Amino acid sequence: MQMNDLQADKVSFRDVKAEILKRITDRRWGPGALLPGEVDLAAEFQVARATVNRAMRELTEEGILERRRKAGTRVRSSPLRAARFEIPLVRAEIEATGADYGYRLLTRGVAVAPVEMTRRLSLPEGGRLLHLTCLHLANGLPYQHEERWINLAAQPAAESEDFSQSGPNEWLIHAVPFSEVEISFLATAAAGGVAQALGMAKGEPVFTVERTTWWQGQAITHVRLSFARGHRMTTRY
Repeated sequence: MQMNDLQADKVSFRDVKAEILKRITDRRWGPGALLPGEVDLAAEFQVARATVNRAMRELTEEGILERRRKAGTRVRSSPLRAARFEIPLVRAEIEATGADYGYRLLTRGVAVAPVEMTRRLSLPEGGRLLHLTCLHLANGLPYQHEERWINLAAQPAAESEDFSQSGPNEWLIHAVPFSEVEISFLATAAAGGVAQALGMAKGEPVFTVERTTWWQGQAITHVRLSFARGHRMTTRY
């Protein structure tokens, strides 16, 4: 959208908000980037400063921007994450316990979405997914098995990432927006590949988390996380 193509009295704070979001998602303003001041943006968009202020205030409340007095407004270092929910970074989770973090890419492939994923992600027939399985370790021991599907129609850049040195969890958190998330916690029986990776018996109960994220109605990724025996999840509000 070319804001200066619009008459000032027709530009709403929603238009300004949408343009700021577009520049962030297009990586014109990347993670940690300092945005121009309200006065400069108001001049560029030909609107009142109050219009820019409201747009930026809403984006701050949604967890997209971070505003500090005398320090300006920046894109959050983990951009476009909802303020009410933060997707955990498994590396940080492990290192917070004092353990050394390790990572292994087990499998990687691009394929037409299976029926289950087509349904779950509301994909058209023939939709392509990047399918990854990874193992995250703490002090060399299995901590979390990750099975992930990434919608390549929504995130085509993922196809060129090999994820051999760093997992999709980190790449997605730092590079990909989401506006909606669904998360489920369940106990499952460890299947062959999961059981082997985690050092468990096949069919042994395993704590599992499933999470799906969307951006503006389009599915981004679905992940199934299986944790090693004895895992505990604690939250505080």
